[in-house]
Amino acid sequence: MNAPDRSPTVSGDDQTEAAPVSPLEPWPATVRWQSISHDQIWVELIRLSMTLAVLLFGTAVGWAWTGHWLFGTALGLVVLTGVLRVIAIVRAVRAWGYAERENDLLVRHGLLVRRLSIVPYARMQFVDVSAGPLERAFDLATVQLHTAAAATDARVPGLRPAEASRLRDRLTALGEDRAEGL
Repeated sequence: MNAPDRSPTVSGDDQTEAAPVSPLEPWPATVRWQSISHDQIWVELIRLSMTLAVLLFGTAVGWAWTGHWLFGTALGLVVLTGVLRVIAIVRAVRAWGYAERENDLLVRHGLLVRRLSIVPYARMQFVDVSAGPLERAFDLATVQLHTAAAATDARVPGLRPAEASRLRDRLTALGEDRAEGL
């Protein structure tokens, strides 16, 4: 099986170079991506640690009370899963990004299954900014975009409050401008 040609192509009189892009690559290379704050890693790790604490406590008590080997195995699996999840969280937060284009907002995330959401400004109904207790502790907020179709809703977590407010105001203004033409 031959590998696809990755060399730049030059077309006729137009001396612009365009590298072929794989149809499976969901992140357009021509877009300037904004990353989210790496403090979001700590928010996700604390959420994970709370869940793991409950699971570890439950399996440890079950093992101490019964002494059955299944509880010991479950305890080991909880620890292993926690370690793997920590690695996944770090990589997943680094995979989040968003880009503002002329007519739409792009939001990307995902490790195994990459997801690219393209939300046209004209389709936005409203934009939420929220911050839970952990997010507030790390001075972060989440921007949630709502459209008529729930499947096209997108969210951008891990933004500083000033950036979240700026993005909310910009998206709202662009949404109103684009909706007037409909």
